[in-house]
Amino acid sequence: MSEPFGERLAEAVRAVGAPLCVGLDPDPRRLPPDLRARLEGRTGASWRQEAARAVEDFDARVLAGVAGVAAAVKPQVAFYEALGAPGVAALERSCERAREAGLLVIADAKRGDIASTAQAYATALLDPEGPLAADAVTLSPWMGTDVFAPFLDQCRRHGRGIFVLVRTTNPGSAWLQRHGQPQGAALVAAEVHRLGRELVGSTGLSSVGAVVGAFAADEARALREQMPDAWFLVPGVGAQGGGVAQALAGRRADGLGSLVVSARGILYPQDGAEDADVTEAVRVRARSLAAELATSVSAGR
Repeated sequence: MSEPFGERLAEAVRAVGAPLCVGLDPDPRRLPPDLRARLEGRTGASWRQEAARAVEDFDARVLAGVAGVAAAVKPQVAFYEALGAPGVAALERSCERAREAGLLVIADAKRGDIASTAQAYATALLDPEGPLAADAVTLSPWMGTDVFAPFLDQCRRHGRGIFVLVRTTNPGSAWLQRHGQPQGAALVAAEVHRLGRELVGSTGLSSVGAVVGAFAADEARALREQMPDAWFLVPGVGAQGGGVAQALAGRRADGLGSLVVSARGILYPQDGAEDADVTEAVRVRARSLAAELATSVSAGR
């Protein structure tokens, strides 16, 4: 059996010195000028094919910039699927390139289905012989706990991980997540803890984690009490407006347990300028956020 994902993530965070995950959200409209120029005059299938090539080239520059700075990358699968078969092929190659660079890969797919469909998703996303062979995946729990079964099997057999959507902070999230007593998010958190107990490693962290948005900082401590063993995957930092203190609100006393995600804030310049050297610009932005995270963790803030 492979080393558990929760342990591998702890090792990766310690190796780079900061709990940073960089989101790969490659929007063709925001690529560097030299890559956008390749799309001019193209439409339909021709545009998608060239856009996929451009996205793959952009990913390569980004991965070169964040290797050794971030513990993991989180490709948002939808950006690649929007480009059809060439985009999915680009995603496969970018995942492979990330692994070669020593980065863990968290496929942000938010899958949530049952039976043979869930099995197919688990194979496609996590199986070592599957097309992505990602280290972990995001899952939606709202069809029930049977959604998790084939993914948990991948966790047990191949050292994979899952991050369950527990408390997101999009405007409509309160409809279910804060509904009832106990609230929906609390019910899901209880299941994350129950399912993850058998996959807790020597660090006391499980391969079954939770997505808890940075803007849920006021709820993060209570969720940590419910899920003491879980890694929190924390989106919302950077371009979305979340701060480091918010993102780390749910971390454990030892400083581990929260993996902070920034995508657009690292991928793209925020002042309307263009990056002359994408790899170097991404490296500078990633190092800046990593240093802020490391300082905050060390200070116990």
